[in-house]
Amino acid sequence: MMRNKRLFSLMIGLILFIAVMGFSLGNRSNLSWPEKFINDTVSYVQQWFYKPAGYMAGLFEDIRMMRQLYEENEQLRTTVARYARDRSTYNFLQSENERLKDALGFTQEQMELYNYKYLIAQVISVSPDPYNKTIKINLGSKHGVRTNMAVTTVDGLVGLVSRVSPFSSTVTPITELNGQTKGIAATVTGKESESFGIIESFNSETGQLLMTKIEENDKLAVGDEVITSGLGNVFPRGVVIGSVVSRQVGDFGLTHTAHIEPAAKMDKLTEVFVVQVPGFEELDQ
Repeated sequence: MMRNKRLFSLMIGLILFIAVMGFSLGNRSNLSWPEKFINDTVSYVQQWFYKPAGYMAGLFEDIRMMRQLYEENEQLRTTVARYARDRSTYNFLQSENERLKDALGFTQEQMELYNYKYLIAQVISVSPDPYNKTIKINLGSKHGVRTNMAVTTVDGLVGLVSRVSPFSSTVTPITELNGQTKGIAATVTGKESESFGIIESFNSETGQLLMTKIEENDKLAVGDEVITSGLGNVFPRGVVIGSVVSRQVGDFGLTHTAHIEPAAKMDKLTEVFVVQVPGFEELDQ
């Protein structure tokens, strides 16, 4: 009896299922009210799940994009820093190359002209004492440096070696001339036989050297290049001192004086040349 009831119920359920399937799959233009209810309910629930999911997906995408932009920005920073470093190195090497080329040309020209030997020295310190300005270089007696040797740059005369140690030396610059020390015998380029004077002192206010004992009929003129004459056996001849800025009658009217703009840049000394004159060591002894 129970078995027949179960079979009857199963057949009724199967018939209803087939009827519903046929009704759902049929060619209908309108949905039934249960279908509409279920469809609207599912859509309403889906929108509450879809919006947060969309926001979260967008958030993760933004985070990914921000990280990508951060990494690209770091790469750009590294590239810019490397470029700045390489550019600075290139500028330094280019400047160094030009400076060494000038130094090479200078020494070669001077050696061919006067048969002097030039020892390249690095400036290791400059005395800050305003009353005793000196320059220290990294060459000493072990390198052939002696007292009273002239020191110059590519631009012009710097001074004289005043003290010598085995591996370093002290240079007294020409800006320390005070009129009481022995001056520098000077002449003019191209007028060596027509011009003569003595560089006696330096005016710190004007930054110019004073040249005295110039004869009235001397050919020295404004703009001329003043060089060492080599007289006195202290400074070698032909070393540039500076250029004539002005010329005027001396205090007593018998001779003239001139103001000379130094050629060497005393505030930018990095390398200097110690001039070795043939036979100088014997004279020094």
